[in-house]
Amino acid sequence: MDQDTLVKSLHPLEVKVLLTFGPGVPLTAGVLGEKLGYKVGQANQAFSWLCGKGLARETGRTSKTVYEITELGREQVAGGTPEENLLKALDNGPVAMADAAQLLGLEQKDMGSAYGQLAKEGLVAMDETKRIVKKAAQSPRLKTLRVLLQKAAEADLDESFLTDDEKAILSANAKKRGAAASVFKVSERETVVYELTPEAGSAVAIIRAQGVTGDELGALTPALLTSGAWKTGVFRPYNVAAPPSRLVIGRRNPYQEYILGVKDKLVSLGFEEFDGPLVETEFWNGDALFMPQFHSARDIHDVYYVKNPTHAKEIEQPWLDRIAAAHTNGGDTGSRGWGYNFDRDFTRRLILRSQGTVLSAKQLPHAKIPGKYFGVVRCFRYDQVDATHGADFYQTEGIVLGSDVNLRTLLGLLKMFAIEVAGATEVKYVPGYFPFTEPSVEVHIKHPVLGWFEMGGSGIFRPEVTKSLGVDVPVLAWGLGIDRMALMSLGLSDIRELFTANIENVRLRRRS
Repeated sequence: MDQDTLVKSLHPLEVKVLLTFGPGVPLTAGVLGEKLGYKVGQANQAFSWLCGKGLARETGRTSKTVYEITELGREQVAGGTPEENLLKALDNGPVAMADAAQLLGLEQKDMGSAYGQLAKEGLVAMDETKRIVKKAAQSPRLKTLRVLLQKAAEADLDESFLTDDEKAILSANAKKRGAAASVFKVSERETVVYELTPEAGSAVAIIRAQGVTGDELGALTPALLTSGAWKTGVFRPYNVAAPPSRLVIGRRNPYQEYILGVKDKLVSLGFEEFDGPLVETEFWNGDALFMPQFHSARDIHDVYYVKNPTHAKEIEQPWLDRIAAAHTNGGDTGSRGWGYNFDRDFTRRLILRSQGTVLSAKQLPHAKIPGKYFGVVRCFRYDQVDATHGADFYQTEGIVLGSDVNLRTLLGLLKMFAIEVAGATEVKYVPGYFPFTEPSVEVHIKHPVLGWFEMGGSGIFRPEVTKSLGVDVPVLAWGLGIDRMALMSLGLSDIRELFTANIENVRLRRRS
């Protein structure tokens, strides 16, 4: 491309950078924002275009750890932290744990966390009547946390300017994922430094000679017509030699087509499909699966809670009573249960379903015996997004009911799925643990690039699950990551490519 054609291809964002800065000057998104009023996105776009034309180049990168205050943190700046509020409440005398939670408007687990931290520091204790009493009023940790919250409310905190004590407190109160449930969010910020190349000088000379300023208009808008500014404005020239857009016929997304193919295969094997809503109660998402209400996976850091409404009106009977009994003392399942008081308010809490097994549990009271059922289910969990994980994902979930099914039957089904559905050539089984199955098995497949990874979990439902829901025969269950199976089948190496915004990649994948 000759220099004249190159200059004509420049966007106003690029032109202003070339006219404002000379070669060799360190440039960052912050510098462009300060000098030219560019937003971060505009600055990054200008750098990307200029580098693509050889008019700029990257010269270095620096990273730093930054702590940002979350919405919860801002609430606590104004209204106090749970620990601070508990200490204030105790100024009026000892308070029972349940009464303190109600008084401060906290959930029981948050109240327990606040008490536990203060008790660890020797600030509070339990008296002989099981009431919380105040032992001391001063806490250096709380004082430092208050200062950090107030500073973060005004500006993000750079780790390089913090003391060791401040870093320790921030580390205990900050998260990278699930940050909405913590007062600070920790993130790594990278600053990329660029400079204009010597070739930019020739482009600037042509720009100046042609009288280009970067303020030229790119389109005739209703606002320009209304104000009349189009009469005096200068428009960018149109490139009439630009090639026309190619015509691309419509077709299914390759991942959507893969999912439909999975459904067709399972239906051809005699399975019936089930489905259900994205929003579920804690009852069906965990309680019905004999997952104790104090299990770590039930925490807000691992599931998405619904803000409004927060709870379902009721849970279906007799399943509520039977599941509650199974948790408390085993009910009529032959188990001793988990030995705790089942919380009938918590069980109504609304969440985005975190596992496809919720639909298997809901299917049990209505299932035919013998019977085979499956679903392709979208699930949601807090997770660090990488090549094999996503914050939302699809599972193929299924159950097989029958008096003669056993572990051998389950292993055969898993191998069939791995080979026929995922296209794997190497399969292995690993012992696993799930609160709702015994025995439990994880199936792993080998990817040519990523190596061995878990395709999903499976097992035989425990009687605490099946008998509580009216089923008295063995039930095989599995939940397999259909996103991961698609990686194998479509020849991909990153789960994010299934949802790429790069349409060209999607078309190429479809043709292959």
